Amino acid sequence: MYKTNNYVPTDKMSDLICGNYTLLQVMSRFDLSLGFGDQTVQEVCRANGVDCKTFLAVVNFITEENNRMADEMQDLSIHALMNYLKQAHHYFLDFQLPTIRRKLIEAIDCSVQNEVAFLILKFFDAYVAEVRKHMDYEDMNVFTYVENLVAGNRESGFRISQFARRHDQIDAKLKELKNIIIKYYPAGGNDYLLNAVLFDIFSCEQDLASHCRVEDYLFVPAVLRLEKEVK
Repeated sequence: MYKTNNYVPTDKMSDLICGNYTLLQVMSRFDLSLGFGDQTVQEVCRANGVDCKTFLAVVNFITEENNRMADEMQDLSIHALMNYLKQAHHYFLDFQLPTIRRKLIEAIDCSVQNEVAFLILKFFDAYVAEVRKHMDYEDMNVFTYVENLVAGNRESGFRISQFARRHDQIDAKLKELKNIIIKYYPAGGNDYLLNAVLFDIFSCEQDLASHCRVEDYLFVPAVLRLEKEVK
């Protein structure tokens, strides 16, 4: 059962992970590795040069699974948030999505006769291209703008509100892919492999939705506050 109240700096990091294993992704995106023994969250963050308040803000925001902004989220490290988001992009594009594709190829029959299999792969590749385009835009434009803003430079005509307006939920097509496999893939294949890749798709869909929420409800408000400070 997941913890219902907020995690605090004095909680043991091991209790945090054992209480909600999905937070392993949050740890890795803050460049925190396993092997921390009985150290507290604050001790682990301090030892790795990670802003503890920002780390816990993301952890508690994701754990609560709502879009309510708590008072303690008003003074977060934009640098730490950007690093978290960049690491998430790297994970999706260079690890999770390629892994799902390899598992798809292994699970489905790609013979000439199986048109549904080719449709699934074609759909998946188009989806990955869309995700890459979206995340490359963030890496090259949004994060560069924010880095300049942190340095006190606001000469660019870009504003974070532009990013917020164009930032749709990029996990939508995963739902379509999932439905194609569940509803239309013919029986007779390896159910273990197919169910395993479906499990990964469900997990990726949830992870992407969580990623977008962190951008929309933590990162964008933090940058909006910074824009007001930098004249």
